[in-house]
Amino acid sequence: MSDHQHGEHCGCGEEHEDQVFVLTDEEGNEHEMMLVYTFESQGKEYAVLLDRNDPEADGVIFRIEEENDEAYLVNIEDDAEWERVTAVYEQIVEAEAKA
Repeated sequence: MSDHQHGEHCGCGEEHEDQVFVLTDEEGNEHEMMLVYTFESQGKEYAVLLDRNDPEADGVIFRIEEENDEAYLVNIEDDAEWERVTAVYEQIVEAEAKA
């Protein structure tokens, strides 16, 4: 995965298919989530997902782990890791807003 954000006008020349994941919340409700961004911090990769039906809602960040050439999303349960990752993502958002 890369930091490239595909979109209708990104100019990369690739087909743009949404990567959609179905996540179940604590109450058993399913949400279709779109992968909108990936980034790296301290040698680990992270994914930012937005609710496909409510794109104005806050994004959700997961750690990406790989096993046997399969990638999967993992909840970030360590408070220190969460604080670090959210701070990195906020810096990315601020830098892109200024660009």
